[in-house]
Amino acid sequence: MKFNKLEIEEEGSWFQRQFRKPHTRKTVRYILIGALAGFLFYYLTEGMHLNTLPRNEVVESIIIGAFLGFFITNSPCARGRC
Repeated sequence: MKFNKLEIEEEGSWFQRQFRKPHTRKTVRYILIGALAGFLFYYLTEGMHLNTLPRNEVVESIIIGAFLGFFITNSPCARGRC
């Protein structure tokens, strides 16, 4: 009986394995785009300079935009399960 040597590749950490998945990359990309869109929407609708913008309202708009980006990629309809 002849045995072949089994070659095992190192997979990396949990974070590296998760970030290699295309869906995770797409989700992160859409979250960042949503956060940027939330900031731009707030900045353009308020008409203030950057140094006079209240931080809590800006952060709130960024979080809402990031959530919308997350929802777009992870909703059931986005994954073909409507």
